[in-house]
Amino acid sequence: MQPEQGDGVAERVRKVIADAGVTQREFARRIVMDPSKLSRSLGGTRRFTAAELARVAATGGVDAGWLLGTPEAAPPARPRRAGGPLPEGGRPLQIVRETVRLIAEHGFHAVRVQDIAAACDTSSATIHYHFPGRDDLLEAAVRWCIDEDTARRAARIADAADTADELRRLIELQIPRTARQRWQWSVWLDLWAEAARSTAVGRLHTDYYRQWRATVADVIRRGIAEGVFRPADPEAAALRLTALIDGLAAQVLASASGGGGTSPDDMHGALVAYVDATLVL
Repeated sequence: MQPEQGDGVAERVRKVIADAGVTQREFARRIVMDPSKLSRSLGGTRRFTAAELARVAATGGVDAGWLLGTPEAAPPARPRRAGGPLPEGGRPLQIVRETVRLIAEHGFHAVRVQDIAAACDTSSATIHYHFPGRDDLLEAAVRWCIDEDTARRAARIADAADTADELRRLIELQIPRTARQRWQWSVWLDLWAEAARSTAVGRLHTDYYRQWRATVADVIRRGIAEGVFRPADPEAAALRLTALIDGLAAQVLASASGGGGTSPDDMHGALVAYVDATLVL
């Protein structure tokens, strides 16, 4: 659904972003929107949807009517706090975080909008206001998971000693040892199944894996240039390694519920042995 948008909508959204004191990409993350879509909407080649403007308004603490240029609506002097303090990151991010948590615990198809509303201490109408349908919520959940994973990877490898250390750190991030890591993998496994049925989620899934494999291939390519890794096709090596990570992680999660089977240490040992045997000089 696209609301009537007069002149100035993009400029008012730009003002909201400027007042938030963050980059355009970070604001896109907060409203769980594809940064390229936000850029096109601000540039006038794409119209904001009603739900997107609702999330901009909620995150920026302004009136949605003001964003649309309604004469009687005016931006508040400071972010609104109606109904108590806004949750950390704003209501849209809270909804997505709770959606991801519930998916991890119960599976996507077992999660109802009422469950998400209860977890956020709000109404189902509020959930639909920000994310009109379950597909919108699922796409937002996938995007949030991708953004979080990308940020964690960047932080974890920032001070790596060399490319071999960098690759080992990337591997360690993928081992479902902690409750949080198992939780993240549970979400990914559920979302993989949805990617086969949903075009939007499938595109996000494809883009994420293209980015993830490119990250691994880049590390391998630099390691070869530095003489840390033996000569190899970086893209092919990255494809094999990421596929091995996915398969072993699925085994670890399956073993955790029934006991025995593949442990996180087994997974880590297998991956390190594979890298040492095929890549490290």
